[in-house]
Amino acid sequence: MVAAEFGGGWRGVKRLALHVILGRWFMVFASLLIMSVSGSTYIFSLYSNDIKTSLGYDQTTLNLLSFFKDMGGNLGLLSGLINEITPPWVVLSIGVVMNLFGYLMIWLAVTGRTAKPHIWQMCLYICLGSNSQAFANTGALVTCVKNFPESRGSVLGLLKGLVGLSGAITTQLYHALYGDNSKALILLIAWLPAAVSFVFLGTIRIIKIVRQPNELKVFYKMLYSSLGLAGFLMVLIILQNRLRFTRIEYVGSACVVLILIFIPLAIVIREELNIWKRKGNALNDPTQVKVVAESPPVLEQPPSLPVEAPTSKRKPDSCISNIFKPPDRGEDYTILQALFSIDMLILFVATTFGVGGTLTAIDNLGQIGKSLGYPTRSITTFVSLVSIWNYLGRATAGFASEIFLVKYKFPRPLMLTCVLLFSCVGHLLIAFPLPNSLYLASVVIGFCFGAQWPLIFATISEIFGLKYYSTLYNFGSVASPVGSYILNVQVAGRLYDEEALKQMEALGVARKAGQELTCTGARCFRMAFIIITAATLFGFLVSFLLVLRTRKFYKGDIYRKYREEAEAAEREMASTAHGIGQFRERESGAGFTAPGHAASFKTTNTAEPHITNK
Repeated sequence: MVAAEFGGGWRGVKRLALHVILGRWFMVFASLLIMSVSGSTYIFSLYSNDIKTSLGYDQTTLNLLSFFKDMGGNLGLLSGLINEITPPWVVLSIGVVMNLFGYLMIWLAVTGRTAKPHIWQMCLYICLGSNSQAFANTGALVTCVKNFPESRGSVLGLLKGLVGLSGAITTQLYHALYGDNSKALILLIAWLPAAVSFVFLGTIRIIKIVRQPNELKVFYKMLYSSLGLAGFLMVLIILQNRLRFTRIEYVGSACVVLILIFIPLAIVIREELNIWKRKGNALNDPTQVKVVAESPPVLEQPPSLPVEAPTSKRKPDSCISNIFKPPDRGEDYTILQALFSIDMLILFVATTFGVGGTLTAIDNLGQIGKSLGYPTRSITTFVSLVSIWNYLGRATAGFASEIFLVKYKFPRPLMLTCVLLFSCVGHLLIAFPLPNSLYLASVVIGFCFGAQWPLIFATISEIFGLKYYSTLYNFGSVASPVGSYILNVQVAGRLYDEEALKQMEALGVARKAGQELTCTGARCFRMAFIIITAATLFGFLVSFLLVLRTRKFYKGDIYRKYREEAEAAEREMASTAHGIGQFRERESGAGFTAPGHAASFKTTNTAEPHITNK
C-alpha cells in the first residue's frame, strides 16, 4: 500500500487523501466542476417565456432583459480588479452571493411570491446573476492559468469549452430534479452554481509552480473525457427528442452525465498518486550528483562597474502623445494604443455584428421555436444542441487554429472571417425556415458562437501583446452586449412586437394593458434575421479587412519573442543548477574534476522535473 510509505494504516490513508485534495490537479478538477455549471446565460431561452407570461412583458422588454443578461455576463473588469488584490476565494464568494441573490429574486417574482418588480429591478437582478459567471471565470480559470503557466492554452480551451457545455449539463439535471417545470429551472441556476463554488472556496488557490513533464498529456486526457461527455449528451438529446422520457429515465440519464463529469477525478487521483510515490522514492533515494567531463570553461571575468547611460535633456514621451504611435504588431501595446488602433476598431466591429448576431439567435430560440409551432420538448432540444456545439466550436477553433497557424501559417483572423460567413447559414435558416430546419440552425449558430471567442481572444493577444491582456481581453468581451443591444433589442424585439400587433389587428383583437404580445408564423422573425444576416455579412467584410492588414505579420514567426524569453529563462535555470552542483560537490567532497576540464553536474530528483541545458 502506497500510503504505508508515510506512516501506514489509516494515518497513511488520511495523509494520502490530504495530499490529493491539496494538490494542483484536484484544483483543476474543482475548476472543471465550477465551469460545468456556470453557463446559465446560455439557457435563457428555456425560462424566458415564463418571465414574459408571468410578468406580462412584450418582446422588446424581454429582449431588454436579455441585453442586461449579456452585459452582466461579459463585464469582467470589476472581478479582474478584485482578483488582483485578493485571494481567489474572495472573488468566488462574491460570485456566490451575486448568483444566489440575482436568480433567486427572479424566481420569486416569476412564481408570484413577491410583488411584481419594476422593469429596472428585473434588469438589475438578471445583470447581477449573470455577472456572477464573470466572477466564477476569474476566480477559477485565471487561477488555473497561473498554476499552469506553460499549459495555458490547454487550460483555457478545456475550461472555456466546459462553460459552453454547461447549458446541456444543467438542462439534464433540471429535467431529473424538476421534470418539465421550467420555472423551477430558475431556482436550479440560483442554487446549483452557488453551491458548487461554495464547496471549493478553499480548493481554488495559487499553488507553487512545479513543472511536470507529463503535464500536457494529463490535460489531453481531461479533454478526451469532456469529448466523451459531449458525445453522450448529443446522443441523449437525439433520443429525448424522438422518445418521450419518463421522470425515472431522466434521472438515470442525469446520473450517467454526473459519472462522466466526475471521470477526471480518477485522472487526478492517479496523477497525484504518482507524485506521492515519487516523493516517497525521493526520501529513500537522495539526490545524486553525476560528473561529466566537458570542454574547458571560459574564464569568468570580474564583474565590472555599471556604466551609466548618458542622460538626455529630452523629456520622455507621455502616454497620451504615444497613443497614435503604436509599436509593431506583436509587441506590447499600451491600453490606449490598443484601444485607439485601427486593428482593434476593426476587430470590435466584426465582433459586435458577428457575436451579436449569433447571441440574438441563441437568446430568442425559445420564442422562435414557439412562433414556428415546435413543442416545448423540441425547444429544450434546441438549447441543448446550442450548448454542445458551443463547446465543440470553442474546442475546435482553439486547437485547430493553433495547428493551422503553426504548420501552414493560416492566420486566425482569416479563420474568424470564415466562421462569420458560415454563421449566415444559420441566420438564413431562421429567416426562411423549412420543416425541422431549426435543429440544423441551432447546430450552426451554436458552433459559430463558440468558435468566435477563442479566435477573437487569441487574435487580441497576438496583435497587441500580453502585457495588458487582461484589460484588452475584457474590452473584447464588451462588443458582445453592444451587438446584442443593437440586433436583439432594437431589431429583433421591435420587429417581433410590430408583427404581433399586426396579427392582433387582423383578428380584430385590441391589446389590453399588461397583455403579452404573441406572434405566430415564420414572419415573426423573418425581417429581423434578414437584417442580422446583412449585419453579419458586413462583419465578414470588416474582418476580411483585418486579414489583409495582418497578412505580413502572420507570415512571420509571431511566437519568436516568447521562445527567446523561454530559452533565456531555461539557460538561467541551468546555470543556477550547475552552481548548486559545484557547491554540493565542495560540501560533500564527492566527485572529481579533471585538470583543464569543467565538471557538469546533473541533479536527479524524483520529486522535481529534470533541468537540462539545451
